Amino acid sequence: MKQINKILIANRGEIAIRIMRTCREMDILSVAVFSEADRTSLHVRYADEAYYIGKAPSAESYLNMEKIIEVAHTCHADAIHPGYGFLSENASFAARCQAEGILFIGPSAEVIDRMGDKIKAREVMSKAGIPVVPGTAGSISTEGEALQAIGEIGFPVIIKASSGGGGKGMRLVHEETEILPAFRSAQSEAMEAFGNSAVYIEKYISSPHHIEFQILSDNHGHTVHLFERECSIQRRHQKIIEETPSPQLTPALREEMGNVAVAAARAVKYTGAGTIEFLVDSNRKYYFLEMNTRLQVEHPITERVTGVDIVKQQIKIAEGMELEFQQDQLAIRGHSIECRIYAEDPDNNFMPCAGKIYKITEPLGLGVRTDGYVYEGYEIPIHYDPMISKLVIWGATRDESIRRMRRALYEYKITGVKTSIKLLERIMNQPGFIAGKYDTHFIKNNQEQLFRNDEPDDCDDMVFIAAYIDYLSKLSQYQDNHKEFVPAQSLWKKIPYIHHF
Repeated sequence: MKQINKILIANRGEIAIRIMRTCREMDILSVAVFSEADRTSLHVRYADEAYYIGKAPSAESYLNMEKIIEVAHTCHADAIHPGYGFLSENASFAARCQAEGILFIGPSAEVIDRMGDKIKAREVMSKAGIPVVPGTAGSISTEGEALQAIGEIGFPVIIKASSGGGGKGMRLVHEETEILPAFRSAQSEAMEAFGNSAVYIEKYISSPHHIEFQILSDNHGHTVHLFERECSIQRRHQKIIEETPSPQLTPALREEMGNVAVAAARAVKYTGAGTIEFLVDSNRKYYFLEMNTRLQVEHPITERVTGVDIVKQQIKIAEGMELEFQQDQLAIRGHSIECRIYAEDPDNNFMPCAGKIYKITEPLGLGVRTDGYVYEGYEIPIHYDPMISKLVIWGATRDESIRRMRRALYEYKITGVKTSIKLLERIMNQPGFIAGKYDTHFIKNNQEQLFRNDEPDDCDDMVFIAAYIDYLSKLSQYQDNHKEFVPAQSLWKKIPYIHHF
């Protein structure tokens, strides 16, 4: 058993701050790393120590394991927490940490490797008796193999990258003419995103629900689940709203799937926090989808209904401690919803909208939690995921939780960049969502209601006003410094962000 006194967080933004908050509560020193683009990021200010690790591109900074290991030795960190994304599911990085005598807060490199490859994961789960979606037993490398496999499985099918995630390297195929173009583009995108062109093919489940179970496993053979999260509101195969408990599950099915999730974790001798993801069809028949060997973006809603600090448990497990609770001591209390706030334009195919935050007002009040990292004057960089924050709501019932989320979204004001807030408000008012009758096709099936362009965009007006006020301030400063009249048009051109309007 090893006591951790200092943790390097190999990540950025809101998740880095969220981990640091738990470190502070546990009297553990936190170390931030940052790229050139993140010099002014809030996670750099919040940490006890901060170190520059490279230029803005991820490959030269947050994916540079050599530099991160070097910093860990320099600052004498006992452990590294990878957060999510970047190096969090990189088996080589986990192995390197172990070789360097640094605790990796997560599962072993062997488990990451086995479960990170979706083909290997399907094989492991099948052997353990866990139901998997019908599909190919291994990877498909040629067009001929793809044609043969799809002929045996039957339409519709989905082609997936073996090392995939975040919706990359995935193509849905409904008919024969789509097979070859979809196969080629899936392979190409998989290679570009993950450095591995391997793909496999699964039967596509119509009207699926994406439901995942949070699990915790210590090094002493104890495994529990912290119940489920409903993650079916997605855009481009990426989640934007999650809730717990799921409106789709009965108590009996919840218990059954929870037991299966625990069995899946035990089958691979898992340790730490992880997630077993399932697809559930319209008949409530469920199939193993994948295992995420890391902390999930949406973990706060589970924390809210169970009272368990998942990051704290990760740290204690890494220290060698036993879980503090058993399955029968865990329960769901109330209902929680998370909305991911993105700097993007939903009405323009969710185009990312990097830029300067002029004004931000975050919601407060009973049952409201905001995990974010931006502030007034901060400029969102173009190099990373456009998520600004996670708005997490708790209510005694699902109805109360939805009403509270509406109120919180109404209070959430950000000017300077376009955001997804308006879209999220519309979803909270959509009858299908309110009734809990939705699946992963929700956004596609409700285009007309969710993407209305007839509403006045008060955000754009506020952006213009904020920019103009900033312009007048700079004009005044310029005139004071130069003691001469400056034509407005000439100074206007000197302010780069004005060109966004």
